[in-house]
Amino acid sequence: MERKTETIRIRYHSDEIERLTYIDGKSDWIDLRSAEHVVMKRGEFRLIRLGVSMQLPEGYEALILPRSSTYKNFGILQTNHMGVVDESYCGDNDEWRMPALAVRDTEIRVNDRICQFRILRHQPVVCFEETEHLSGEDRGGFGSTGKR
Repeated sequence: MERKTETIRIRYHSDEIERLTYIDGKSDWIDLRSAEHVVMKRGEFRLIRLGVSMQLPEGYEALILPRSSTYKNFGILQTNHMGVVDESYCGDNDEWRMPALAVRDTEIRVNDRICQFRILRHQPVVCFEETEHLSGEDRGGFGSTGKR
């Protein structure tokens, strides 16, 4: 199945970070890099500059999440767990950032890959219809699916 190509206008706020690339066939996620040298002490919070602003296509939003190795390599957690950037956040100075909490003393260098993003279409307009019963099979409720 052939996928549609979308063009995203991007402004870089740093000449030191590598330019973003989409690697087809490997993952839909695109790595984002720290645009600043950061030293954090355990328990410290920081908005880490990612060095980019983007003009997303109309009807799209970006989801920003940590890379799977971010916690292991840098000892930081993304405090909002997932960042959402909609297409209205598209000005020259709307630089993307990662809100990070250090769980240990850490150092992040310029160009370290600390998070990733992908774009998705907005969900359709949703209408809720109240009912007394649902037609699906009960699975036991949230958290009941076991360990296997």
